[in-house]
Amino acid sequence: MGAADLEQPVRYLKSVGPRRAALLSRLGITTVRDLLYHFPRRHEDRQHLPGLGEVQPSASVTVMGQITWCAETRSRRGLHVLRAGLRDNTGSLTAVWFNQKFLAAQMHPGSWLVVTGKVQAGRSGLELFVSEYEFVAGSHTLAANRIVPFYPATEGLSQRLLRELIFHALQEYAGSCPDLLPPEIRERHGFPPLAQALWHIHFPPDHLSWQRARQRLAFEEFFMLQLSLAWHRQQVSSCSRGIQHRPDGELLHRFWASLSFTLTPAQQRVWTEIARDMESPYPMARLVQGDVGSGKTVLAAAALVKCMAGSYQGAMMAPTEILAEQHWRELYRLLTPLGIRVDLFTGSLSPATREATLQSLASGQTGVVVGTHALIQEDVEFMALGLAVTDEQHRFGVQQRSRLAAKGYRPDVLAMTATPIPRTLALTLYGDMDLSVIDQLPPGRREIITRYVPERNRSRLYHFIRQEVGQGHQVYVVCPLIDESEAVNVQAVTDLFEKLKLVFPDLRLGLLHGRLRSGEKEQVMGAFTAGETDILVATPVIEVGVNVPNATVMVIEGAERFGLSQLHQLRGRIGRGTAQSYCFLLGLLNSPDARRRIQIMTSTADGFAIAEEDLRLRGPGEFFGTRQHGLPEFKVADLLSDYPLLEAAKSEAGLVVRQDPRLQDPANQGLRQQIEGIYGGLEL
Repeated sequence: MGAADLEQPVRYLKSVGPRRAALLSRLGITTVRDLLYHFPRRHEDRQHLPGLGEVQPSASVTVMGQITWCAETRSRRGLHVLRAGLRDNTGSLTAVWFNQKFLAAQMHPGSWLVVTGKVQAGRSGLELFVSEYEFVAGSHTLAANRIVPFYPATEGLSQRLLRELIFHALQEYAGSCPDLLPPEIRERHGFPPLAQALWHIHFPPDHLSWQRARQRLAFEEFFMLQLSLAWHRQQVSSCSRGIQHRPDGELLHRFWASLSFTLTPAQQRVWTEIARDMESPYPMARLVQGDVGSGKTVLAAAALVKCMAGSYQGAMMAPTEILAEQHWRELYRLLTPLGIRVDLFTGSLSPATREATLQSLASGQTGVVVGTHALIQEDVEFMALGLAVTDEQHRFGVQQRSRLAAKGYRPDVLAMTATPIPRTLALTLYGDMDLSVIDQLPPGRREIITRYVPERNRSRLYHFIRQEVGQGHQVYVVCPLIDESEAVNVQAVTDLFEKLKLVFPDLRLGLLHGRLRSGEKEQVMGAFTAGETDILVATPVIEVGVNVPNATVMVIEGAERFGLSQLHQLRGRIGRGTAQSYCFLLGLLNSPDARRRIQIMTSTADGFAIAEEDLRLRGPGEFFGTRQHGLPEFKVADLLSDYPLLEAAKSEAGLVVRQDPRLQDPANQGLRQQIEGIYGGLEL
């Protein structure tokens, strides 16, 4: 029996068949391997269950007994009451269920039952009010006298059935699972072999065995990811020469001279790192991480100018049309005076404009193009792409980022994000990139004053908004996404817009949401940027990239619906000028997490501290919201609690790739086959 048997459909296993296979598929279980890797969500220690004669009133217990009798009655309130007598060799008690009439037909005297519930003294002895129950096949069972697993389940699949299926699958197939973790790594860390780890993650003999099995499986998940990243990076760095750009020349000097400000020391340090990468003979792969307003865009512009100085083209990809248009306007303003043509390429272009831009890119007339995912469509061709920039890097998956780079011949890759990323996630998502951090804001920026506003103080807030507008400033009012339906969200923000028009009939209000056409969005943002709109009412489409220095007030409605990092991003839309700025949070403090988020937001402006807390509160799966595509799903590993394992996995993966850069050693063939699925379809 070999690895191929693990891929056979689960329906052919004993006791499964087509009907149960359909139920298992709801849990994502379609093969034998899926079944083996369907891990318990928790365990319960039932190695030493108390005897029925040993339990005490008021205790919550799990016990096992043999059914001796069954009776049905009605309570005074009309509830159906089912009682069953249970006994073992220590004594007896009565198990009680309410409104579970269907169970009566299953209560056969002589059958064995495991029940959990609270014990109380009744008129005829002890009674256990059942919260959980399970029929078992005799006193020797997978549900008692051991540490018992409890699995994610679905209607029609009982815990008993899942345990039996997985137990039998382990008996037959656990030894066939190829152990891809090199033996020397297992020995260094004291990890058990894979077959043993699989047995002990499901049916551990003791807690220590479960802990070792879990560590081994979590490490393996981290190791395979880090090996994928290290291997990918090795392929890129060891390939034939990339583009070796010239040292800074006249065009770049003209660019620096055109700026009305000087770089901060942090920007200068990061530019030195970018320039060094671009001047090396190997392709750059660098992530620039900086808090909102730290000045990442000007460094991307400088890199694009450096690219153009060598007669190569540059591309910048942003996750939304609004952000792409914002970058295009800024780069157009900065680069056009240098004689560089900057074009915009999004899904909203007219067919004629799209075709003209495609021709301009292919002929090399376009020096820099800014766009959305539309840039990675098959018919987009460059004459000589030398630099691929992605903004808000976390919004793109590995393959999306690489597909833009694949438009050129091993171009440099520069990624930017204004979302502070905790170190655990940075290692997980971007282990194949060098990291630069702009940890300093431009001088003259004032700290934004952030306050929570109770509903009873809303009129005072509106008075303050009127004062700010009276001083010539502008205001954002952001309405949360309240439903997966875009139509519902548009209606909610439209309703808010209409209410605010009644509150501020003499002020100029604008409305911005995702359903507006590209031209309409540009018109609304253009009016706000030009100071022709006093208050912009919007959905979170303005979360990143929008830059209006005259805006000094950010009002966030329904703040409890946002994650901390998103609240911080929205707050970053203000505070970009020299005037004092204010962020006001409204909403219901209806949970401990909501109160904690408000407390953090009103007490710190440190993006990294906020990101760490957001990761702790929401967990890595939700950290970037529903649009995140790059975060792998781990069955066992936990980015919050398993950081030491992640670091160890990164170190071991790096050692493997250094010793066998192409993973050609026969001992590493299984590893290579496993990770090629991530990068195998890409031109490296």
